[in-house]
Amino acid sequence: MTEWIEKLRQWVAESDNMVFFGGAGVSTESGIPDFRSVDGLYHQKFQYPPETILSHSFYVRHKAEFYDFYRAKMLAPWAQPNAAHRKLAQWEQEGKLKAVITQNIDGLHQKAGSRQVLELHGSVLRNYCEKCGAFYGLDTILSTTGVPRCPACGGDIKPDVVLYEESLDQDVLARAVHYIRQADLMIIGGTSLVVYPAAGLVQYFRGRHLVVVNKGQTGSGVGADLTIDGPIGEIFAQL
Repeated sequence: MTEWIEKLRQWVAESDNMVFFGGAGVSTESGIPDFRSVDGLYHQKFQYPPETILSHSFYVRHKAEFYDFYRAKMLAPWAQPNAAHRKLAQWEQEGKLKAVITQNIDGLHQKAGSRQVLELHGSVLRNYCEKCGAFYGLDTILSTTGVPRCPACGGDIKPDVVLYEESLDQDVLARAVHYIRQADLMIIGGTSLVVYPAAGLVQYFRGRHLVVVNKGQTGSGVGADLTIDGPIGEIFAQL
Protein backbone atom coordinates (compact mmCIF):
# COMPACT_ATOMS: atom_id res chain seq x y z
CA MET A 1 0.00 0.00 0.00
CA THR A 2 2.79 2.44 0.94
CA GLU A 3 4.53 1.81 -2.39
CA TRP A 4 1.31 2.53 -4.32
CA ILE A 5 0.64 5.73 -2.39
CA GLU A 6 4.20 6.87 -3.02
CA LYS A 7 3.78 6.25 -6.74
CA LEU A 8 0.55 8.27 -6.78
CA ARG A 9 2.25 11.05 -4.82
CA GLN A 10 5.01 11.14 -7.44
CA TRP A 11 2.58 11.28 -10.36
CA VAL A 12 0.62 14.10 -8.69
CA ALA A 13 3.86 16.02 -8.12
CA GLU A 14 4.80 15.66 -11.79
CA SER A 15 1.40 16.71 -13.12
CA ASP A 16 -0.03 20.17 -13.72
CA ASN A 17 -3.12 18.99 -15.61
CA MET A 18 -5.11 16.60 -13.45
CA VAL A 19 -8.79 15.73 -13.53
CA PHE A 20 -10.74 13.89 -10.85
CA PHE A 21 -13.80 11.75 -11.50
CA GLY A 22 -15.68 10.76 -8.36
CA GLY A 23 -18.73 8.95 -7.09
CA ALA A 24 -20.60 8.15 -3.89
CA GLY A 25 -17.55 6.67 -2.16
CA VAL A 26 -16.02 10.14 -1.94
CA SER A 27 -18.77 11.21 0.46
CA THR A 28 -19.23 8.06 2.54
CA GLU A 29 -16.46 9.17 4.90
CA SER A 30 -18.52 12.31 5.48
CA GLY A 31 -21.36 10.09 6.71
CA ILE A 32 -23.44 10.07 3.51
CA PRO A 33 -24.44 6.50 2.54
CA ASP A 34 -23.80 5.36 -1.01
CA PHE A 35 -26.25 3.41 -3.13
CA ARG A 36 -24.63 0.02 -3.39
CA SER A 37 -22.59 -0.65 -0.25
CA VAL A 38 -23.85 -2.88 2.54
CA ASP A 39 -25.07 0.18 4.46
CA GLY A 40 -26.24 2.06 1.39
CA LEU A 41 -29.65 3.16 0.22
CA TYR A 42 -30.35 -0.10 -1.58
CA HIS A 43 -30.40 -1.91 1.78
CA GLN A 44 -32.77 0.50 3.48
CA LYS A 45 -36.34 -0.55 4.23
CA PHE A 46 -38.85 1.50 2.23
CA GLN A 47 -42.12 0.75 0.45
CA TYR A 48 -40.49 1.00 -3.00
CA PRO A 49 -36.92 0.33 -4.17
CA PRO A 50 -34.77 3.49 -4.26
CA GLU A 51 -34.30 3.28 -8.04
CA THR A 52 -38.09 3.33 -8.41
CA ILE A 53 -38.65 6.25 -6.05
CA LEU A 54 -35.82 8.22 -7.62
CA SER A 55 -37.22 7.90 -11.14
CA HIS A 56 -38.86 10.63 -13.17
CA SER A 57 -42.08 8.69 -13.63
CA PHE A 58 -42.44 8.04 -9.90
CA TYR A 59 -41.76 11.70 -9.13
CA VAL A 60 -44.48 12.78 -11.55
CA ARG A 61 -47.07 10.35 -10.23
CA HIS A 62 -46.22 10.21 -6.51
CA LYS A 63 -44.61 13.50 -5.53
CA ALA A 64 -45.55 13.29 -1.85
CA GLU A 65 -44.02 9.80 -1.51
CA PHE A 66 -40.97 10.95 -3.46
CA TYR A 67 -40.39 13.80 -1.04
CA ASP A 68 -40.85 11.54 2.00
CA PHE A 69 -37.97 9.41 0.78
CA TYR A 70 -35.95 12.35 -0.55
CA ARG A 71 -35.98 14.24 2.75
CA ALA A 72 -35.30 11.12 4.79
CA LYS A 73 -32.57 9.53 2.70
CA MET A 74 -31.05 11.98 0.21
CA LEU A 75 -30.42 15.12 2.27
CA ALA A 76 -27.53 15.50 4.70
CA PRO A 77 -27.17 19.22 5.51
CA TRP A 78 -24.99 18.34 8.49
CA ALA A 79 -22.30 16.63 6.36
CA GLN A 80 -18.83 18.17 6.20
CA PRO A 81 -16.05 17.68 3.63
CA ASN A 82 -13.52 14.96 4.40
CA ALA A 83 -9.83 14.61 3.57
CA ALA A 84 -10.55 13.69 -0.06
CA HIS A 85 -12.63 16.83 -0.68
CA ARG A 86 -10.01 19.01 1.02
CA LYS A 87 -7.09 17.52 -0.89
CA LEU A 88 -8.83 18.04 -4.23
CA ALA A 89 -9.53 21.67 -3.33
CA GLN A 90 -5.88 22.11 -2.38
CA TRP A 91 -4.68 20.68 -5.70
CA GLU A 92 -6.97 23.06 -7.56
CA GLN A 93 -5.64 26.03 -5.60
CA GLU A 94 -2.11 24.91 -6.45
CA GLY A 95 -3.02 24.92 -10.15
CA LYS A 96 -2.57 21.16 -10.55
CA LEU A 97 -6.18 19.99 -10.68
CA LYS A 98 -8.27 21.50 -13.48
CA ALA A 99 -11.69 20.03 -12.67
CA VAL A 100 -13.65 17.78 -10.37
CA ILE A 101 -16.25 15.72 -12.22
CA THR A 102 -18.68 14.24 -9.73
CA GLN A 103 -21.71 11.99 -9.71
CA ASN A 104 -22.55 13.24 -6.21
CA ILE A 105 -25.28 15.77 -5.49
CA ASP A 106 -24.27 16.87 -1.98
CA GLY A 107 -22.21 19.98 -2.77
CA LEU A 108 -19.33 18.92 -0.50
CA HIS A 109 -16.66 19.63 -3.11
CA GLN A 110 -17.70 23.29 -3.24
CA LYS A 111 -17.97 23.38 0.54
CA ALA A 112 -14.34 22.26 0.71
CA GLY A 113 -13.28 25.07 -1.61
CA SER A 114 -13.29 23.49 -5.08
CA ARG A 115 -14.49 25.90 -7.76
CA GLN A 116 -14.41 23.98 -11.03
CA VAL A 117 -16.93 21.27 -10.15
CA LEU A 118 -18.96 19.57 -12.86
CA GLU A 119 -22.03 18.00 -11.26
CA LEU A 120 -23.20 15.28 -13.64
CA HIS A 121 -26.28 14.50 -11.57
CA GLY A 122 -27.12 18.00 -10.31
CA SER A 123 -27.26 19.19 -6.71
CA VAL A 124 -29.65 19.01 -3.76
CA LEU A 125 -28.65 22.60 -3.00
CA ARG A 126 -30.59 23.83 -6.05
CA ASN A 127 -34.34 23.50 -6.48
CA TYR A 128 -36.64 25.16 -8.97
CA CYS A 129 -40.31 25.86 -9.51
CA GLU A 130 -41.66 23.76 -12.36
CA LYS A 131 -44.15 26.49 -13.20
CA CYS A 132 -42.27 29.82 -13.09
CA GLY A 133 -38.65 28.63 -12.91
CA ALA A 134 -37.77 30.42 -9.64
CA PHE A 135 -34.82 28.86 -7.82
CA TYR A 136 -34.74 27.93 -4.15
CA GLY A 137 -32.08 26.62 -1.78
CA LEU A 138 -32.00 23.52 0.37
CA ASP A 139 -33.66 25.31 3.30
CA THR A 140 -36.89 25.54 1.31
CA ILE A 141 -37.05 21.76 1.10
CA LEU A 142 -36.01 21.18 4.70
CA SER A 143 -38.49 23.69 6.14
CA THR A 144 -41.54 22.24 4.36
CA THR A 145 -43.48 19.00 4.42
CA GLY A 146 -45.14 17.14 1.58
CA VAL A 147 -44.66 18.65 -1.85
CA PRO A 148 -42.94 22.06 -1.54
CA ARG A 149 -44.77 24.87 -3.34
CA CYS A 150 -43.38 28.02 -4.90
CA PRO A 151 -44.25 31.05 -2.73
CA ALA A 152 -44.40 33.20 -5.87
CA CYS A 153 -46.78 31.21 -8.08
CA GLY A 154 -47.82 28.09 -6.18
CA GLY A 155 -46.12 25.67 -8.57
CA ASP A 156 -44.43 22.47 -7.44
CA ILE A 157 -40.74 22.76 -6.59
CA LYS A 158 -38.43 20.06 -8.00
CA PRO A 159 -34.86 19.29 -6.94
CA ASP A 160 -32.29 20.17 -9.60
CA VAL A 161 -31.03 16.60 -9.64
CA VAL A 162 -31.01 14.07 -12.48
CA LEU A 163 -33.49 11.33 -11.71
CA TYR A 164 -33.57 7.90 -13.32
CA GLU A 165 -35.12 8.17 -16.83
CA GLU A 166 -33.86 11.76 -17.15
CA SER A 167 -30.99 12.86 -19.39
CA LEU A 168 -27.75 14.35 -18.17
CA ASP A 169 -27.05 17.99 -18.97
CA GLN A 170 -25.30 17.90 -22.35
CA ASP A 171 -23.26 21.04 -21.64
CA VAL A 172 -21.89 19.55 -18.41
CA LEU A 173 -21.09 16.31 -20.24
CA ALA A 174 -19.27 18.18 -23.02
CA ARG A 175 -17.20 20.14 -20.51
CA ALA A 176 -16.34 16.92 -18.67
CA VAL A 177 -15.15 15.31 -21.89
CA HIS A 178 -13.01 18.39 -22.63
CA TYR A 179 -11.23 18.27 -19.27
CA ILE A 180 -10.70 14.51 -19.46
CA ARG A 181 -9.24 14.71 -22.97
CA GLN A 182 -6.82 17.44 -21.92
CA ALA A 183 -5.61 15.81 -18.67
CA ASP A 184 -2.31 13.99 -18.30
CA LEU A 185 -3.36 12.39 -14.99
CA MET A 186 -6.88 11.18 -14.24
CA ILE A 187 -7.87 9.92 -10.81
CA ILE A 188 -11.10 7.98 -10.45
CA GLY A 189 -12.30 7.75 -6.87
CA GLY A 190 -15.16 6.31 -4.88
CA THR A 191 -17.13 4.88 -7.78
CA SER A 192 -17.80 1.39 -9.06
CA LEU A 193 -18.22 2.75 -12.60
CA VAL A 194 -21.56 1.05 -13.21
CA VAL A 195 -23.77 4.11 -13.78
CA TYR A 196 -23.94 5.18 -17.43
CA PRO A 197 -23.52 7.44 -19.28
CA ALA A 198 -21.28 8.94 -16.59
CA ALA A 199 -19.03 5.88 -16.36
CA GLY A 200 -18.45 6.02 -20.13
CA LEU A 201 -16.50 9.26 -19.74
CA VAL A 202 -13.36 7.30 -18.83
CA GLN A 203 -12.93 6.25 -22.47
CA TYR A 204 -12.05 9.83 -23.43
CA PHE A 205 -8.87 9.86 -21.33
CA ARG A 206 -5.69 9.86 -23.42
CA GLY A 207 -3.18 11.04 -20.84
CA ARG A 208 -0.16 9.43 -19.17
CA HIS A 209 -1.58 7.88 -16.00
CA LEU A 210 -5.02 6.55 -15.04
CA VAL A 211 -5.46 5.89 -11.32
CA VAL A 212 -8.37 4.30 -9.45
CA VAL A 213 -8.82 4.74 -5.69
CA ASN A 214 -11.85 2.79 -4.51
CA LYS A 215 -13.03 0.20 -2.01
CA GLY A 216 -13.25 -2.88 -4.21
CA GLN A 217 -11.63 -3.83 -7.48
CA THR A 218 -12.57 -1.40 -10.23
CA GLY A 219 -9.28 -0.41 -11.82
CA SER A 220 -8.59 -3.55 -13.83
CA GLY A 221 -11.82 -3.10 -15.76
CA VAL A 222 -10.82 0.33 -17.07
CA GLY A 223 -7.16 -0.44 -17.68
CA ALA A 224 -5.85 1.65 -14.78
CA ASP A 225 -2.09 2.08 -14.40
CA LEU A 226 -2.52 2.07 -10.64
CA THR A 227 -5.33 0.76 -8.43
CA ILE A 228 -5.48 1.46 -4.70
CA ASP A 229 -8.13 -0.47 -2.79
CA GLY A 230 -9.32 1.49 0.23
CA PRO A 231 -11.32 4.47 1.52
CA ILE A 232 -10.38 7.47 -0.59
CA GLY A 233 -10.30 9.91 2.32
CA GLU A 234 -7.79 7.76 4.18
CA ILE A 235 -5.66 7.38 1.07
CA PHE A 236 -5.71 11.06 0.13
CA ALA A 237 -4.85 12.06 3.71
CA GLN A 238 -1.50 10.33 3.17
CA LEU A 239 -0.63 12.26 0.00
